[in-house]
Amino acid sequence: MTYLATAVLLGSLLATPPGPGVAGSGEGTSAAGAKSFLDDLEPELRRLSLRANTADWVSKTFITYDTERLNAWAEEDLMALLSRAARRSLSYRGATLEPSTRRQLDLLRLVTEPPPAPSDPGERAELAGSVAKLTALYGAGKWCGADGRGPCRSLGDLEDVMATSRSWDELLDAWAGWRTVAPPMKPLYRRMVELTNRGAREIGFADVGEQWRSGYDMPPEAFRAELDRLWGQLRPLYQALHCYVRSRLQAAYGKDRVRAGAPIPAHLLGNMWAQTWENTYPLVEPYPGVARMDVDQALRAQGWDPMRMVRTGEAFFTSLGLPPLPATFFTRSMFTKPRDREVVCHASAWDIDNHSDLRIKMCIKVNEESLLTIHHELGHNYYQRAYEHLPFLLQQGANDAFHEAIGDALVLSMTPEYLKRLGLVSEVTSDERGVVNHQLRRALEDVAFLPFALTVDRWRWGVFSGEVTPERYQSAWWDLVARYQGLAPPVARSEADFDPGAKYHVAANVPYARYFLARVLLFQFHRGMCRAAGVGGPLHACSVYGNAEAGKRLGAMLALGASRPWPDALQALTGERQVDASAMLDYFEPLRRFLAEANRGERCGW
Repeated sequence: MTYLATAVLLGSLLATPPGPGVAGSGEGTSAAGAKSFLDDLEPELRRLSLRANTADWVSKTFITYDTERLNAWAEEDLMALLSRAARRSLSYRGATLEPSTRRQLDLLRLVTEPPPAPSDPGERAELAGSVAKLTALYGAGKWCGADGRGPCRSLGDLEDVMATSRSWDELLDAWAGWRTVAPPMKPLYRRMVELTNRGAREIGFADVGEQWRSGYDMPPEAFRAELDRLWGQLRPLYQALHCYVRSRLQAAYGKDRVRAGAPIPAHLLGNMWAQTWENTYPLVEPYPGVARMDVDQALRAQGWDPMRMVRTGEAFFTSLGLPPLPATFFTRSMFTKPRDREVVCHASAWDIDNHSDLRIKMCIKVNEESLLTIHHELGHNYYQRAYEHLPFLLQQGANDAFHEAIGDALVLSMTPEYLKRLGLVSEVTSDERGVVNHQLRRALEDVAFLPFALTVDRWRWGVFSGEVTPERYQSAWWDLVARYQGLAPPVARSEADFDPGAKYHVAANVPYARYFLARVLLFQFHRGMCRAAGVGGPLHACSVYGNAEAGKRLGAMLALGASRPWPDALQALTGERQVDASAMLDYFEPLRRFLAEANRGERCGW
């Protein structure tokens, strides 16, 4: 289960078989029958969710053979309920229904976590076991050196190397070492694809990829085209960033290792998956020393701890007029990595009882990255709380990208002025050079991420459709990485490897296009809140911290949950009904001007 609303809410119905009336009661295929069907389903969903979420929470925060097995059993029961209910919902396709009833039935077929399961009990049990095993392999993965003698390092340890080392060899060891955890996943993943595709076909989809693309209030192929449209708007900005960063990496590692006009070696970008590049900032800083903000050092020097960081995130939301988090949030969440057991450190937000038992699961580090991630995760929690009054199937974001964008939209308001308010920055300058420095740091996260997010699901859509066969898993992955990101593996790879599985969302089968769309939406949300707050001036300088009108608009959108099509929710916050990348381009306008000048004479592209 991930921090997504669908996973937290619908991906949690387990532990006991469905009641006898859940998928079979009602009155034929009439509107009354559909209403009766949903009325029967609602209490079953709510009754099972508490024990289901609790079981899943334990399996992620206490990884053992037994918790993995319990999670698989629970997942199997959940899959049985959802697959039966989704198949039954097909009988109401031709009925004239109230909009809320129709929307709930449609959403029932679009549940992606857990994945759609075959009706055959043996295959369903096999799928549940595969899903649990893949997540456990990822969570417990370690690199113990080429000879296997240690010291053994977890993903968190290896990520620290990727973030801080400037040694080609150390980075290569961490990069390649983590990917040794993935090959054992390949046969499990291959079988999972086969079984989930069978489940998807049983509920009316050609394959799982089509199911994923159908969750955006538009035909699945229209969604593919929508991503292409947005990427077309943003590709020039990414290409300019790529060109600039590559030239700086050439200076650090030499032109024989980082070649002009060629893809960048993937292990040099400060992140295990090169999905964001912010840790390269010391190497690529445009104006060294100008308006430098060492938030990491300030956090440590001032004795910040995880609890204070979480409280600071909560304070941002309450400054907008939203309510404080429940007291149980602070006693039941996992903020740090336990010393006595294995856990899945991947940050996630949870709504255990679909009402007030909100939590986050993180291995918080006292640094700026964790502070930003906390705001992101709390965005999920505040969304979950805002729509708790809705029927169970509508307790989701307007679409899954909305859930991802909320907290990050508020992160854009964490301007240098805001950080100064927190005491983490001593001086704020209006120097244009300082603005460019600050914007580059943001772009290394937000702009660099865009093609990675496209790559993950473009690969999986091909896998699910059969276009990418298991014999081509590896080569197809790197073809897409080269095409979209302009990166290349630093050492030879073969089909014996399974590099996609080294990414959590692949191992856990979590859709990823949502993150691309969210990166675009968060800037549009930010612009909408700034306009509501009446804040003028450049978009990058706006902060809505403490603004009640911005909070009112945000709260109104959050409360809609999935009760209305996403354009209605977007309009509630921004006044606009189409996703628009111009907000992101407006935000980064100072950086765009800088990159155009800095790249003069460079051999850009790859």
